[in-house]
Amino acid sequence: MDNLLVRAARGEQTERPPVWLMRQAGRHIPEYRELRAEVSFLEAIKDPEVATEISLLPWEYYRPDGVVMYSDILTVLEPLGFDYHIESGVGPVVENPVSGPNNVDRSHGDVADQLDYVGALLDRLTDRVGDETAVIGFAGGPFTLASYAVAGEPSRTHMPLRRLRASHPGAFRTLLRSFADVTREYLQFQVDSGADVVQLFDTYAGVLTPADYREFLLPLHREILADLSVPTIAFVRWMNGRLDLLADSGADVVGLDWTVDIGRARGRLDRPVQGNLDPSYLYGDPAFVRERTREVIERAGPAGHILNLGHGVDRDTPVDSVRAFVDTAKGYER
Repeated sequence: MDNLLVRAARGEQTERPPVWLMRQAGRHIPEYRELRAEVSFLEAIKDPEVATEISLLPWEYYRPDGVVMYSDILTVLEPLGFDYHIESGVGPVVENPVSGPNNVDRSHGDVADQLDYVGALLDRLTDRVGDETAVIGFAGGPFTLASYAVAGEPSRTHMPLRRLRASHPGAFRTLLRSFADVTREYLQFQVDSGADVVQLFDTYAGVLTPADYREFLLPLHREILADLSVPTIAFVRWMNGRLDLLADSGADVVGLDWTVDIGRARGRLDRPVQGNLDPSYLYGDPAFVRERTREVIERAGPAGHILNLGHGVDRDTPVDSVRAFVDTAKGYER
């Protein structure tokens, strides 16, 4: 029998909502900080034993309905020939960013070979949790990855990539295509390695105009998510009012950020949803967290809802509040 999260992703009515948190294997857990004091971020994600231990920390703490692999969306830069590192206070820094419109057409190397450590991690997670919970894989989407590759670092406005779209639309399209091709292969590799569910994070794509999103990005999302044999989730921030574009991606589940009224979204969408508690609410006391979590559950309804935050867990989030969030879902009765 499929586990709770997979059943909800397929639109079934479930006895309670399955629950996991984006960025749940992260800095809010004390043992994570202890592990990371000994190894860098890139060392951690590339060592399957360490990455497995970190991935399972939330499972040991909270027993959520999904264990998400500990990795990063930028891993697929490697098969495309980009080098990157994590710089304290800055974030990911691409050492050889796109230099101009003549530097955008990139073929990728063998994903399974160059990212074999991700396959090894998923194998270990599948062995460790078996059928007790879903193993969740993920990848960054073309626009989000291209933003890092063009800017060379995180960008608030993503203006370097948007400027490329305005001045060289053909090059913009070619760059997105390069990332879409490698992402499609990467997600298939994750499925082949044991992922039960996969999520596409094109987090930053909400800065595009609706017309640009539909013209340049939507066809690529459809290609990436097509023909995968496990349930798929699409997540883009700031899409309130444009949720039809996310639904048109072909994803089985539409991820909602916290700015969306989840009840209204259910009335507009013809598929399951994921979300969407405001991550800042986890700074409240457990009673507040339980109350707000129940509100999300009740507005989302009994069929096809995966409980999650509207984005990732913040680094200083209290463990007791995360536990209250998860336990509210696990104790909820339809």
